[in-house]
Amino acid sequence: MRSTSREPFVSFQAMKAIALLLLFAFASPPLIQAETTEIEIAAAPAIYGEFPKNYQEIILKWLETKLADPKSAQIEWTSAPKPADLPGLQGKLLHGYLVEFKVSSRNRFGAYTGKQKHGALIRDGNVIKGTGFGF
Repeated sequence: MRSTSREPFVSFQAMKAIALLLLFAFASPPLIQAETTEIEIAAAPAIYGEFPKNYQEIILKWLETKLADPKSAQIEWTSAPKPADLPGLQGKLLHGYLVEFKVSSRNRFGAYTGKQKHGALIRDGNVIKGTGFGF
């Protein structure tokens, strides 16, 4: 015998709606990226150099000398410049502003590399060290 009551159907629909809302709530944070505002972090210019306000331009110019096909580069900026100390030659510390980013570009075979994490240490308008490039 078939039930004519709609209660089980309504509660099933409500559970289905709640499940979809929960799924969306947990799945959407990676899809939604909050717009970040760049904050200039003051550091001693005598140690770290001047803050690189045009850091994207500086890094793009530097990448032209490092990538096989710089015109194909797709860059995702993941951090604003922040004061940092990185090891240099013979254990000497290099001081500057570190910018982290992800880049995908065509390699020598014409295939995209996929987004790879890199960094650039900038001091007085020049990249003095790159990270994530294998050198």
